[in-house]
Amino acid sequence: MPTVESVDIVSANSTPHTDMSATSEKLLEASRTHPWHDLVTWLDERAGVFQSVVEIPKGSKVKYELDKTTGLVRVDRILYSSVVYPHNYGFIPQTLCDDDDPLDVVVLNSEPVHPLSLLRARAIGAMRMVDDGEIDDKIIAVHVDDPGFVDYRDLGQLPAHLSLQLRRFFEDYKVLEGKKVVVDETLGPLAARDLVAAAVRGYHNWAAAR
Repeated sequence: MPTVESVDIVSANSTPHTDMSATSEKLLEASRTHPWHDLVTWLDERAGVFQSVVEIPKGSKVKYELDKTTGLVRVDRILYSSVVYPHNYGFIPQTLCDDDDPLDVVVLNSEPVHPLSLLRARAIGAMRMVDDGEIDDKIIAVHVDDPGFVDYRDLGQLPAHLSLQLRRFFEDYKVLEGKKVVVDETLGPLAARDLVAAAVRGYHNWAAAR
């Protein structure tokens, strides 16, 4: 017959197992979150602050890409040209463009961050490109939690050399793959925000039709 003390020990030992089970369930549930479909776009729409998911860290030659089925990132390729991504590069959740991909975003900040990191960002402009004959817009944004970049509100405020680096990267990074990228024009922050809004509408129209 168990003593009171032994019952207390059994009871005390059972609690951590329950907690561990609940924690495991929460971790499992979190692991099911799809970065494209399950994250909101706008964090503060009035202030123009949206969520961005990083695929490629600043300074990388590895072309990581969202695997749309699993929500993980896969290595698409190593860049053929001798260039690296000048800033963190990724996409905006719950957006969809004419190429059937989420809207691309370059987030200007001081440090590289890991793939699938979330950054709070604000658009300061966009680069409208023609990539191998197809329109391919890139939102240029700042990381609003980086004091070195948060005060920029327009592409025109960036140091001229930084703007040239961004443009030249996209013009050069596919050259050795035999593909041509043309930076057609640069857009200001209001036009960039319109691109985000249009891509959000495109996503929700697509989701409603599924």
